[in-house]
Amino acid sequence: MNLTNNNIYTVSRLNAEVRLLLENEMGIVWLVGEISNLTMATSGHWYFTLKDRQAQVKCAMFKGNNRRVTFKPANGNQVLVRARLSLYEPRGDYQIIVESMQPEGDGLLQQQFEKLKMQLSAEGLFAASLKKPLPEQPKRVGVITSSTGAALHDILHVLKRRDPGLPVVIYPTQVQGKDAAIQIAQAIGRANSRNECDVLIVGRGGGSLEDLWCFNEEIVARTIAASTIPIVSAVGHEVDVTIADFVADVRAPTPSAAAELVSRDTSVREQQLLQRTDRLAHAFSRHLSRSQEWLTRLQHRLAMQHPKAQLQQQSQQFDELERRLHQSMRYTLQTEAQRLDRAAQKLERYSPANQIPGQKAQLDYVEQRLIEAMRRQLRQQQHALALQMETLDAVSPLATLARGYSITRNDKGEVIRSASSLKSGDQIRSTFGDGEIQSTVI
Repeated sequence: MNLTNNNIYTVSRLNAEVRLLLENEMGIVWLVGEISNLTMATSGHWYFTLKDRQAQVKCAMFKGNNRRVTFKPANGNQVLVRARLSLYEPRGDYQIIVESMQPEGDGLLQQQFEKLKMQLSAEGLFAASLKKPLPEQPKRVGVITSSTGAALHDILHVLKRRDPGLPVVIYPTQVQGKDAAIQIAQAIGRANSRNECDVLIVGRGGGSLEDLWCFNEEIVARTIAASTIPIVSAVGHEVDVTIADFVADVRAPTPSAAAELVSRDTSVREQQLLQRTDRLAHAFSRHLSRSQEWLTRLQHRLAMQHPKAQLQQQSQQFDELERRLHQSMRYTLQTEAQRLDRAAQKLERYSPANQIPGQKAQLDYVEQRLIEAMRRQLRQQQHALALQMETLDAVSPLATLARGYSITRNDKGEVIRSASSLKSGDQIRSTFGDGEIQSTVI
């Protein structure tokens, strides 16, 4: 194997190129999950983990982005985030850089809206070439909406005012709830099969994103696109935008405006101008959307080269070092405190004040043993003395005298052992067991 310097990576180079690969290839991703291990650093950056039941991923949200978050996140929150994949080079940790965050409910609907919008746009369902022109003088108008809603009242009121003789066919349907999308699609299909109208108005009054969601369903969008009858989308207020608005041949800002578009008017040019303006707005919107996508890609390419990316990496590394420093300080303080406690316990254990009771008890014990030993020794000596006294008494001359014997001595005090050693006139002294007598030898 031939290796050159270009084939051999350093760890730093490898991590840098992997980071660029992740950021360049993956681009922007939408991610839903539960927040855990949330840390709000003193630098203003947020670090947390997004997890589900099977996996988790580390996240960083820098203060330039988290300032735009409209709620205070906490551990356990379910959120939807818009982020780009990256790599924290110093540790080689795969992570995502969060650019926006919102609660899961509304955010998930918005994500689904954007996903379907991009899908249908890529399929060409929004193309201007597919838009059918509205009839200049319709013979009959069909209205697909709720039979009890305010939108129907507004449409009928405008049509009566502008063209009282224009026939209207109402296709009642639900415009909110889980079955509404299917019913709307069925009503459009029914109107096409009957082929009794020149134009259809599909819509309802204003509401929340969830209220209007049936007009963002794929089945409604594809049914509108497949309709052979021109359709005017009239959903909500002017600020409300749905998928049905993009697919329909013409979008009206309100149900009343839709009625004005399809009804006869003295000024045909004004109606044509509105149509052309709407088409121009759609074309401009598509052009703006493509321009924004291109700008986003350029921004990401710039971000990879921009010092801000390095600054973010360094800022994150600083936060990591700060966290590790605090941990090290806490560990050192705990270690020193434990060492001090052990030293104090050891000093307490060897303190003279603590040893005195033990030494005193030991001294009392030794003293008691010494007294007992002296007593034993005294008893042993007394017993030995008694034995010696008995032995001495047994061999004592006094004991012999007590048995009836006597000892005779001359006047010099010498014991007379033989009678032949005496002569007449010698003075002798005899000792008995109970006394002495003096005698003269005759």
